[in-house]
Amino acid sequence: MTEQAMAFAAAALTAVYVLSADGDELRLTETAGGPRALYGLPTSYPLAGRSPVADAFRTGRPQWSTSAKLAVYGENAQRALPADMSLGALPLGADGRRLGCLVVVHPGHGFDAEQRNFLELYADQIAAQLKAGAQVGGGAPGRTGPLSVLRSALDHLHVGSFTLVLNTGRIDADAQLLELVDIAPDAFDGRVETLLAHTVPEDLPALMSIVEPGQLSLGSRDLEFRIRRPGGELRWLRLCCRIQGDAVGTPERLLGLVADASYLRPTADEVSRVQRLSAALANAMTVRDVSLVVTVALREPLGADRVALAELEGDRLVMTALDPPEPGAWPGIWRSEWRSEWPDVPIRALPTLETALREGRICLLPPGGGLEPGLAGMAAGGLAVLPLPAQGRVVGVCLVGWEEPHEFSPEERSLLTATAGLVGQALMRAHAYDAEHELATMLQRSLLPRRLPALPGGVAVARYLPAMSGLEVGGDWYDVIPLPNGHVALVIGDVQGHSAGAATIMGQIRTAIRAYAVEGHPPDVVICHSNRLLVGMETELFATCAYVELDMEEGDAWFVRAGHPPPLLRHPDGSTEEVAVEGGPPLGVLADAEFALTAVGLAPGTVLALLTDGLVESASVPLEDGLRRVRGALSEADPSDAGRLADSLLGDLSRRDDDVALLLLRYDGMKVRPIRAGWAVWRLPDAVMHARRFTARTLRSWRVAEEADMVLLVVSELVTNALVHTQGPVRLDLTLAGDRLRVAVSDSSPRAPAKPVLVDWESTGGRGLLLVEAMSAAWGSVPVSGGKQVWSEVVVTTHRTDDPDPGTGGSAGTDPGTVVAG
Repeated sequence: MTEQAMAFAAAALTAVYVLSADGDELRLTETAGGPRALYGLPTSYPLAGRSPVADAFRTGRPQWSTSAKLAVYGENAQRALPADMSLGALPLGADGRRLGCLVVVHPGHGFDAEQRNFLELYADQIAAQLKAGAQVGGGAPGRTGPLSVLRSALDHLHVGSFTLVLNTGRIDADAQLLELVDIAPDAFDGRVETLLAHTVPEDLPALMSIVEPGQLSLGSRDLEFRIRRPGGELRWLRLCCRIQGDAVGTPERLLGLVADASYLRPTADEVSRVQRLSAALANAMTVRDVSLVVTVALREPLGADRVALAELEGDRLVMTALDPPEPGAWPGIWRSEWRSEWPDVPIRALPTLETALREGRICLLPPGGGLEPGLAGMAAGGLAVLPLPAQGRVVGVCLVGWEEPHEFSPEERSLLTATAGLVGQALMRAHAYDAEHELATMLQRSLLPRRLPALPGGVAVARYLPAMSGLEVGGDWYDVIPLPNGHVALVIGDVQGHSAGAATIMGQIRTAIRAYAVEGHPPDVVICHSNRLLVGMETELFATCAYVELDMEEGDAWFVRAGHPPPLLRHPDGSTEEVAVEGGPPLGVLADAEFALTAVGLAPGTVLALLTDGLVESASVPLEDGLRRVRGALSEADPSDAGRLADSLLGDLSRRDDDVALLLLRYDGMKVRPIRAGWAVWRLPDAVMHARRFTARTLRSWRVAEEADMVLLVVSELVTNALVHTQGPVRLDLTLAGDRLRVAVSDSSPRAPAKPVLVDWESTGGRGLLLVEAMSAAWGSVPVSGGKQVWSEVVVTTHRTDDPDPGTGGSAGTDPGTVVAG
């Protein structure tokens, strides 16, 4: 029976390969047909190698290859395959599990559509037999006992077989064949006439021609015929047979295989094809997805050589897909307009398309139709022009071309008409999705930091992935906020929901947290203020948040958590832990909520990871399992490249229902630690003089000489402005980090200094800030705890030694505290 099935599929050799126990290769378990060595089939295929069998197994898609196509695989292909043979490799899988491959060698230059359909159904049944055998035997797939999987699979395809002895006219038919022609087994007498009595009279001449004396020849024949069932309805059957000869070549017997045509050609039916295409287009979200579905659905089933899909934009056709994608496969006018990934062609250069699009009707052009040069080069054997209608207008066109002469059957015309309508609607829907995606991306980029700041003593990287469903903008955010005195704030959060409202709240909360942090508030106060702000906004949305302030000089970190997943640490030795931060409620729930502060010391080489729940939690993955997975990836990854480390933590998130944010900081510690000195300025008549003296002593101790006068002038101007224009305490702080000297003067007034627009030459004041700006590499003002701090940075030349000059107001490496003027 297996031999007859091979005749039905026009196969010279059929083989089954199953996955080895170690999962490294596909091993041969069964063959049927000619000698395996004659066609170069090996006993195994390594999955790591290049071959059509390995490709079919990895991709889960059938591979149909001619001997010429096999040549591209080089040594991994069947080198012994004759030039007039073809190879088919079909994956075998069940319940999402890949079991092996069915390999078929075909004596010809390719498999036709019906042969491919039969073999795909045959492969499905073989996979079912392999799965059943593995379950029964408890071993590897393919161990199904003495019954061959190639043979037993046919029993489930409703395929019957028979053997006809030509000299006697006696026929031996199996139970499947008798069931197909509606004959009870006990009522069959072994005569051909009994079978033919059930055949529709119009189909008898075709059946009898197979065994006519003048037509007998060794080889294969196939045809379709009908039988009339007892209820009067017709059933289409397909017969494939092979005539075998005796020792001298005289025809002796006929081996036949009969199958229900509806089983053999499920995709040949117009409704079935349209249903499959509709289902595929329903899952196509973007224009690129629609283009891929159309090319796959049309080119191979129709035997076409080229498929092009284009959108209509004004007076130009903008191509969205070309198959094959090589420019050389398309007309010269297309190649001349190939300025990007796909060309866009002026429609006036293609009058045939222009007419079809204007009329909105499908145009099927036979060979020799006199096409213009812009189309003739792509369809010597025939061209189908399918305008794509949607919402009362034509939005694009699909072109299907053949090199060999092609006849358009009525079924094919119906299929192309239905395809055009489906593709047009899908293209419009994909356009709307792409526009929504672009809007969401633009909104998300405007709300998240464009780049993270460079940090002294550490490297920060971030990743954000939008959700795959709905509006691709959510409430996840992150931020890195540089703070004075070598501190930095890291924040990550998640606003409830995926909507423009959630994105708006996210932007407001991120801005508020940054403002509170820059003002100099400790982490718990920053979160408390942000919580009250969100409560006062009277929104139904809430937000979770994790906030960390890190001293980049000392490695001290202070954590606050508001309903958010805990931060993770990777220590220099590779071990990981969840930071035990006492959590508070989410922001926006309780106005008087309190948030505990947790202090942790970080050693150089430590990696801090802040993440949102989309990375560690889903409907199928509990939070604990997700955190365990991320910790494992964090421990195994190489922290030397922070970007690759972040990518490795994301893992496989190709299908995600929630957006994902990840913020990493690798703390390296400062190689050059800044030195500081501070001075509390009393409001005395000679306060500026004392401030200058303190600054001069400090600069001498720090071996700063060349720029001393410039720094003293900046100190004079900033201290004078603070004493004249504010009330309350004033403080002067000096910080030397590398070649940058920072002068900072703090006061209790929240008003920022205003640089004068115009200073008259007779004016006695107003030039202070202009002088500061001229002498500073950078300067500015930041709010600090109800007041402000005006700062200036000056590039200096230092001659530092290990021991600073003793007896001055500053000491290297530590804050000298407050020095009060006498």
